[in-house]
Amino acid sequence: MLLDGINSPQDLKKLKIEELPKLALEVRQRMTEVVAVNGGHLASSLGAVELIIALHYCLNLPADKIIFDVGHQAYAHKILTGRNKEFSTLRRYQGLSGFPSKDESVFDCFTTGHSSSAVSLALGLACARDQLASSEHFKVVAVIGDGSLSGGLCFEGLNNAGHLKRDILVILNTNELSISPNVGAISNYLNKIISLPVYNRFKESLANFLTSRGPRANRLFNLVNKFEEGLKGLFIPGVLFEELGFRYFGPLDGHNIELLIPALKNIIGMKGPRIVHVVTKKGKGYFAAENEPVRFHGTGPFDIQTGGDLAKSSGAKTYTETFGDKLVELAAKDKRIVAITAAMPEGTGLEKFRNVFADRFFDCGIAEAHATCFAAGLARGGFKPVIAVYSTFLQRAYDQIIEDVALQNLPVIFCIDRAGIVGEDGATHQGIFDISFLNTVPNLVIMAPKDAQELEMMLEFSLGLNKPVAIRYPKGKAENLGNKIQKIELGKSEILAQGKDFIILSLGSMVAPAWEALELLKKEGLSGTIINSRFAKPLDRELFLEICAKQKHIFTLEEGITAGGFGSSVEDALGKPVVKIGLPCSFISHGKRDLLLEKYGLTAARIADKIKGIVCPR
Repeated sequence: MLLDGINSPQDLKKLKIEELPKLALEVRQRMTEVVAVNGGHLASSLGAVELIIALHYCLNLPADKIIFDVGHQAYAHKILTGRNKEFSTLRRYQGLSGFPSKDESVFDCFTTGHSSSAVSLALGLACARDQLASSEHFKVVAVIGDGSLSGGLCFEGLNNAGHLKRDILVILNTNELSISPNVGAISNYLNKIISLPVYNRFKESLANFLTSRGPRANRLFNLVNKFEEGLKGLFIPGVLFEELGFRYFGPLDGHNIELLIPALKNIIGMKGPRIVHVVTKKGKGYFAAENEPVRFHGTGPFDIQTGGDLAKSSGAKTYTETFGDKLVELAAKDKRIVAITAAMPEGTGLEKFRNVFADRFFDCGIAEAHATCFAAGLARGGFKPVIAVYSTFLQRAYDQIIEDVALQNLPVIFCIDRAGIVGEDGATHQGIFDISFLNTVPNLVIMAPKDAQELEMMLEFSLGLNKPVAIRYPKGKAENLGNKIQKIELGKSEILAQGKDFIILSLGSMVAPAWEALELLKKEGLSGTIINSRFAKPLDRELFLEICAKQKHIFTLEEGITAGGFGSSVEDALGKPVVKIGLPCSFISHGKRDLLLEKYGLTAARIADKIKGIVCPR
């Protein structure tokens, strides 16, 4: 196999261009086999194989720099940069990250996992490079997808890059467009001409000659440029980028290596801001991913022969499914309820709402800040907007939560999925900061359900509250604790058990392990009080002060960082120390959710050991 001899891009360059299509097949086979076992982002990575091979063939890595936007298309990059032997550890604890990681390889400039930042990062790196000696010059390439363009940050970077005129190359990889044979042929021919060194040397010489001949000559040169732009505009969808100050090339067939490499070599040798538009097919080379690119965008383990899901299903609904079904039920009764997502209807459980209430469903693209402002506008107009969003992505809208929702005191409901440990996606995706960063926002109510039934009740309660609300719930199967649930009241907790030796004030996903820990401690002769706190904000201050007044051993339990979190708020309210059990204020790496909960002491057995060690010290 060709791939066995590739341990770096230098090895790749020893191959002939005619051999590269075979290498692409081997890379696809390798990533498909690994993702079938480990899960991961398959469709995007399969689609970018030839593009990544071509870039590594043309650039001088790691001296030159590639920055992947999001990074879920970068598996081929990992395989070609000395990580093929380790690739079977992808997304496993202490194995390779599922995203580019600066701590993993010199070939990864940044640890990336969120959308639309690559152009800005690349521009900053290019400006830093330009302060160096000319002998240290290197190329900077940002690889973005069409989804990145739905985020405003990407356009901010493009606008600034076009203005500064720095030497930067942006690769725009789209997979929603197709090139018809005629337009594709003309486009390829035009791009071949305008990327040729002889053409560009002639253009530069013409510019130097004309600009030395005064104002009239400048006008003539402007006419030459307008002719080129007009000719390209007839066939090429790049006018927007040209207006932003970029030279545009494309669209090119992103799976034709023999076309890509000569074009990229020419374009990489140019100066100034350039954008190359390539068109690829998501899931390329694996039938199941081609047929279902959305499902295989981020997939669990699957059967390679059939594409069938291998994840074991207990039949229990997830929190995501519980939320989605309940929202549809409530929306059938109230026409003012609308649902909003930032390009993740399936992941957040809104696909059923989209299918049933298409006119009340809004996908804002990968633009959480816009989605939040948009929701505020809907709320001011008399509607009840529900934003379903992963915890890690809500961070992108922090200013809008404060200024456009909370300051206005508008009834926008943030349903925060994947709150807490998410597992294999790792540091860029762990939803561990939301309680802390929302805790200081005035007017905002923060809730967390202990099980599926309570999530349904909280959603219904929130829609009638007429205030900004955040409801956080974890990834995975929803608990069903089975006990009778008290009516939800603003800022009121629920006493689940009473005992004399300790008190656990637990929040959301940590109620179930707190209950299990209590059962373990009973076997040790200890009894305790368990509180389902329900609200991180406002706290049930009156109840907490009453039950904690004479108790020495008080524990708080949360699936989030303790710094500025639920436990910190409880400690402030009580005016005395409590033992805060939660997550450290650090970036948590990838691994299975259960493994990470065990590592950080958030399983029933670890919680029981912690409490016993404090209540009954040796």
